[in-house]
Amino acid sequence: MKKAVVVLLVLCLTLACGSSRKVYRIEPETQTDLSGKWNDTDARLVAEEMVSDCLSRVWLTNWVADAGEKPVVTVGTIRNRSSEHIDTETFTTDFERELINSGQVRFVASKDQREEIREDERLDQQEWASLATMKRIRNETGADFVLLGGIKSITDEIEGTRVVFYQTDLEMIDIESMEKVWIGSKKIKKEISKKKTKW
Repeated sequence: MKKAVVVLLVLCLTLACGSSRKVYRIEPETQTDLSGKWNDTDARLVAEEMVSDCLSRVWLTNWVADAGEKPVVTVGTIRNRSSEHIDTETFTTDFERELINSGQVRFVASKDQREEIREDERLDQQEWASLATMKRIRNETGADFVLLGGIKSITDEIEGTRVVFYQTDLEMIDIESMEKVWIGSKKIKKEISKKKTKW
């Protein structure tokens, strides 16, 4: 009898706890900030604003005037030096998308993508693809510029209030000369309040 009562109580508690969760689908562009930590909205806004600034600067017009063509760009490493886990791969993809969609630069694959294509697909084609469709080795488009950078954060907190400051710094570097042709910085500051709670 006692065993049946315990099982019934556990079942009731499980059902009571499980039935309170609701899931709603929202648009991916909807701004959400549940925890106050770095999120997809921050990544998207930083990418859009910084790429817009980068492409409006004189380095691009100077290159087109001198070379007579669009520069070829690749995104290198964007390092997470913040106090949080930030998926920098997603962040990097935001920059790639904005640069490609601008139509002002040409874009080549990242270092990791190039290595995968070289080792797998292109070498495989040398043995198995027809001569008419086989892609040649050592015929890649070289990048003129690489975009590098990092994300840093500073956290300040007292008595249930926390302020997090994020700074994203990016640099466009001429691969041949190593000249830095553009440096951009985007800052985001968030205040998170939670009374009588320790972080």
